[in-house]
Amino acid sequence: MSKVIVGMSGGVDSSVAAYLLKKQGYDVVGVTMQIWQEEDQEFIEERGGCCGLTAVDDARRVAESLDIPHYVMNFRDEFKEHVIDYFVREYISGKTPNPCIACNRYVKWESLLQRVLAIGGEYIATGHYAKIMELPNGRYCVCRSTSLDKDQSYALYNLTQEQLKCTLMPCGTYDKEDIRMIAKELKLSIADKPDSQDICFVPDGDYASFIKSYANLNNSLGNFVSIDGTILGTHRGIIHYTVGQRKGLGIALGYPAFVIAIRPERNEVVLGNFEESHVQTLMARNINFMSVERLTKPTRFIAKIRYNHKGAWCTAVQTETDEIHCVFEEPQRAVTPGQAVVLYDGDYVVGGGTIQ
Repeated sequence: MSKVIVGMSGGVDSSVAAYLLKKQGYDVVGVTMQIWQEEDQEFIEERGGCCGLTAVDDARRVAESLDIPHYVMNFRDEFKEHVIDYFVREYISGKTPNPCIACNRYVKWESLLQRVLAIGGEYIATGHYAKIMELPNGRYCVCRSTSLDKDQSYALYNLTQEQLKCTLMPCGTYDKEDIRMIAKELKLSIADKPDSQDICFVPDGDYASFIKSYANLNNSLGNFVSIDGTILGTHRGIIHYTVGQRKGLGIALGYPAFVIAIRPERNEVVLGNFEESHVQTLMARNINFMSVERLTKPTRFIAKIRYNHKGAWCTAVQTETDEIHCVFEEPQRAVTPGQAVVLYDGDYVVGGGTIQ
């Protein structure tokens, strides 16, 4: 009987994932990763947070109901280094990071997998809405979930071949409603628990305040400028803005204005109109390929440039070992440095990288 370690966040998806795997005959062990801890947990838990004490208690109760062992493992140091420090560093440099992608690669998989293998586990499993396939070429890749409205494949593009080979995602063939129904049939206490919506370590969504406090930053006022460099007004500091942003700019120009670039070296935020907020090309680095080892020729794919992007056709070219260029067939709005571009061949994730 194969031993699988299920990352149990205390939510409905990972709880049902543990049940489904036990039903399939695996030797299931539940593990809750303690990655972030505040003195006051109430607000985090109200927002569906996955890292607090109540989450640990919820996971433990589910494990008892399913009659599986449950452990808590401390990953605070790994989370601080690979997620929080990265998040703050990227924002200060004028980029907009995706901390969930970093957490998936370096904490939920890399760090957890090392411990799982050390204690005799063969697989790790999560409640993500995605599938893992082994292709005819012998490579593993993530595929879109059956439930496209809940699909989480975008945030998983950075997993390695070794990580994919040792991973199970049993929720990928279900709809969210089916998962909740299973939890209710099992009479699990978390059946109606809300999904986590915000970044777990910034539960109120005020990224700028968190970054200023964490990095001990003072306000650094600078200029709003147009594409040609004309000064338009004063901004509150670049950490308050992201490419594509329209609301909350605090400036009236007589037309809808969008952030189209951030220039940290000059402490400038570039504003433009709707048309100027669109671009047709992007360059990405820190590439991770899944379904192929590399791109050998210009190839047409569907590309997603953020989590909730519907995807758009582009032609991708690998220009360096760790660089790809994408040319879209239609201009795309808010192509944001720091976010990921993920390439799809049908439902398969080809790979992706960080937009530069």
